[in-house]
Amino acid sequence: MISDPLQKLEKDIGHSFANRGLLHEALCHSSCKGATASYERLEFLGDRVLGLLLADYFFKNFPNDNEGMLSRRLHGEARMSTLADVARALRLNDFIQSQLGLDVAGNDGVMADVVESIMAAIYLDAGLDAANAFLDRHWPLNGDMIFRHEKDPKSRLQEWSLKHGLGLPEYCQVSKSGPDHAPQLTYEVKIQGFDAATATAGSRKIAEQTAAASLLNHLHERSSGS
Repeated sequence: MISDPLQKLEKDIGHSFANRGLLHEALCHSSCKGATASYERLEFLGDRVLGLLLADYFFKNFPNDNEGMLSRRLHGEARMSTLADVARALRLNDFIQSQLGLDVAGNDGVMADVVESIMAAIYLDAGLDAANAFLDRHWPLNGDMIFRHEKDPKSRLQEWSLKHGLGLPEYCQVSKSGPDHAPQLTYEVKIQGFDAATATAGSRKIAEQTAAASLLNHLHERSSGS
């Protein structure tokens, strides 16, 4: 019987940390009060480690692909929705430390960031081979994610808006809070004739994608109800 929650997570991940502090940092959202560090720096590194491992995998396993197709395969496995799926399969939302009331499970951006942070933590703890073992164990790696995953929310919102003759969606920053090393950015997106949608995240990219997803959900609900 495993009484230590993080020990159970280590078992699910497939890696036992020599430096447990790295795992704690990888699970700490910037909103967590009293935290001395959050996962942002690890997420930055993990994004690069994941990109290298995926590039190596597809280069070796798809020798007939040109550069463009290799890039498409890599992006399919590294996109936010894929990473969020990995995070939910590991039930990382049960371990993320965040501000009380923050819906981390429903936020693809947060879930994706934490997966990349754990990738970096494993890399720093035990090297590239250990990080690659994490990839092999938890990613689909079937090469066809580009065909099975839909486009990202910003791309889908732009297509919808142009299709309906409403021009391009407009994004703008509404507010910024928190320290410089862990900012919380709020962005809004609006299209002609509809209320704006807003979202807050640690980066502009994630905030805009999350806001676009929120507006798309509103548009779909409105369409279904009409």
